[in-house]
Amino acid sequence: MAHSSFRVEPGKKVDLSKWPTDDTGPFKDKSDAKDAVKKHVKRLIELQELLYASASHSVLIVLQAMDTGGKDGAIEHVFSGVNPQGCNVTSFKVPSHDELAHDYLWRYHLACPKRGMMEIFNRSHYESVLVERVHEIVSKDVWSRRFEQINAFERMLISENTLILKFFLHVSKEEQKRRLEARLDDKTKHWKFSPADLAERKYWDEYTKAFEDALRYCSTDEAPWHVVPSDHKWFRNWALSDTIVRAMEKLDMKYPQPPEGLDKIKIR
Repeated sequence: MAHSSFRVEPGKKVDLSKWPTDDTGPFKDKSDAKDAVKKHVKRLIELQELLYASASHSVLIVLQAMDTGGKDGAIEHVFSGVNPQGCNVTSFKVPSHDELAHDYLWRYHLACPKRGMMEIFNRSHYESVLVERVHEIVSKDVWSRRFEQINAFERMLISENTLILKFFLHVSKEEQKRRLEARLDDKTKHWKFSPADLAERKYWDEYTKAFEDALRYCSTDEAPWHVVPSDHKWFRNWALSDTIVRAMEKLDMKYPQPPEGLDKIKIR
């Protein structure tokens, strides 16, 4: 599967049942993809250094998924070598009292990356058309108009030289079951298990519909969504790193010009 196959065409209706969750692309297995993933991770380190040095662009990476979809694991592996000075991760939880007193995009805008920085959203502004819709926290009139508001928000960021890369980590319901069971079987993973995960699992169909609409209405030419097959964690890592590296290589980034006379300096 080519990286372009992950891309959701703008305005096209999305049926997630037709998008594979267990694809392995050009690879036979994890070992076959190992070198390709390492190459991408190494290249991402170089590109992030260039991003930081040039300070001409910023990069916003949005990760969304069903519970156990692999957002934490993707962050741990794909960004394992980047310089912490130039990369930040924000995980959005239930809004605080102060956040609820502002518009729904306020807390997300505060966390957007400044030039030279890479920011990873673990969950994002899309929660406002996902969990708030599924749990009827807001009415349909409210969440349905948010699609265009989100698109406008992202267009503004892009016009200010922010590259936005959005990924839906696509896992099957069967794989989610296996991952939840693994957390129960391994005592070192008990801290990751929450009864709320089981409660949310009951809304699988409702979340699927909400994701399909978000992907359909908020995949744009400037900030397309990518649906990444994620039943195999190693393939998820390759697909993410491949897409990010390709996109960052297209940015017009250059190292700043050094001061004049460096060639004449002698350090004694």
